[in-house]
Amino acid sequence: MDVASAASDLRSRTLSRFERPLDRLIYLASTRDYNTGVYYHDGLAAAFNQDVACEALAGCHRESFRQLISESLESLVGQLEAYMESVHPNSRMFISAWRKLEPYRVAIPVEADPLAAEFLFANLRTALVILEARLTVRPALEQVA
Repeated sequence: MDVASAASDLRSRTLSRFERPLDRLIYLASTRDYNTGVYYHDGLAAAFNQDVACEALAGCHRESFRQLISESLESLVGQLEAYMESVHPNSRMFISAWRKLEPYRVAIPVEADPLAAEFLFANLRTALVILEARLTVRPALEQVA
């Protein structure tokens, strides 16, 4: 049982539930201990072993990061909006927190290229601005109609 098998298992059983790269990136980051950088997933560790599970999670995390940095800005806006709607009903609060706290900074893999990470951060900040503008325009348009 190797890392490739564990990663395949992870993709088919767990990550297949997340249709968007942003969701996968955030989920995979949540399996990592922020103090040590070690990934953990009970089911994967039980089926394989902790070291293999950690490597598989890290590899899938890097894969999700690569997918996300290749997404268009329009796609990022859509993914961000869908993620926001799935986790927080108050869009203003979500956008404000993401702008101030920048939680996406801890969601990238530890080994991420710094330039690629900054590129993603800039795109996410831009996507937040676009999303906020759209959310501001929608109620105004609804009032006119």
